[in-house]
Amino acid sequence: MSTAPPRASLLLLAYLAFVSLGLPDGLIGVGWPSIRADFGVPTEAVGLVLTAGTAGYLTSSVLAGFTLARLGVGWLLAGSTLLASLALTGYASTPGLTLMVGCALVLGLGSGAIDSGLNAYAAGAFGPRHMNWMHAFFGLGVALGPLIMTGALSAGLSWRWGYGLVAGAQFALAAAFALTVRAWRDRAPAREPAGEAAVAPPTVTRVRETLRLPAVWLGASAFAVYVAIEVAAGLWAFLLLTEGRGLGAAVAGVCVSGYWGSLFVGRVVQGVVAERLGAAVVLRGSLAGMAVGAVLIALPAPAWVAVAGLFVVGFAAAPVFPLLTLTTAERVGAAHADRTIGLQIAAAGLGGALVPAGIGVLLGNTSVELLGPALVILALGLIALHAAGTRRPAPTPR
Repeated sequence: MSTAPPRASLLLLAYLAFVSLGLPDGLIGVGWPSIRADFGVPTEAVGLVLTAGTAGYLTSSVLAGFTLARLGVGWLLAGSTLLASLALTGYASTPGLTLMVGCALVLGLGSGAIDSGLNAYAAGAFGPRHMNWMHAFFGLGVALGPLIMTGALSAGLSWRWGYGLVAGAQFALAAAFALTVRAWRDRAPAREPAGEAAVAPPTVTRVRETLRLPAVWLGASAFAVYVAIEVAAGLWAFLLLTEGRGLGAAVAGVCVSGYWGSLFVGRVVQGVVAERLGAAVVLRGSLAGMAVGAVLIALPAPAWVAVAGLFVVGFAAAPVFPLLTLTTAERVGAAHADRTIGLQIAAAGLGGALVPAGIGVLLGNTSVELLGPALVILALGLIALHAAGTRRPAPTPR
């Protein structure tokens, strides 16, 4: 089924929104040493901020999928971006850690709703190319965040200026969403297989029907495992390359940067490929490629083999998240797509937080060489989850 080209203005806003999602993640890494010095707290206190943000993100990701049809995507995005702007303003003006933790919770609520709302919209309105490119812009935001904070600190300004600048940008984005609310209403429902009709707005009964679908939970599990692989590979590769394969710290650092760069490049390149070959073909190839890359990392071979495997994992993984989102309606039906996408985004956040931490405990108590086998197991599990989820026919709305 062909899709009308999305409006250029809405595409630009979607790209900018994903840049804005990545910016705070990049700010705190550079800014935290100055923040903890100002507040007189230990280094590990950053865990309180991150935990509060994750709790807010998971909560709003789930709720956004269930309330999207009632609020409308335009108002959801405008309100959530304004919430994120207010939270970042709180960061910039907070007198201590306690208020910052509260602001982190609010920022997580706003960010989770933006992520779920835009993914739900894009699944019905964007094709594979723009879906991949939208997610590529998240990586651009993560890269820009450290530059903004570094620039502020290098200029002799407080870390608060970094958050203040991003808060101002978020406020402008919220205004842009509010001014384009009517344009966002033009979105067609997520693509349905032929013969399925449009459905009524969600009710409690419809919500229960969504939660009863095995494909919903298989999809959510696939998102959790995918993000676990993406995060764990980037988080622990430096340790493997230095302590396990004998690379110097500088070289290993460049290799890890190359891994994240391969994700960005992969989303740009494979977005075009997916538009030509179809999402299903590219997804199958990408999942197989992730498994191959994980095997290369696991092999007891010279360091360059592990580095090659890392790049293969990054490039192959690049389109998986956006294409799994794009094909949600094919697995669960359009009547359940928005709510399922919210659950999938929440599961992704949970998997990205818990599984890499568990792998860290495993590596710390055994050997760094177990990173490769752990990634192989996860990659094979992801293939099995995707196969099981796509084997189930999309339900027909009653």
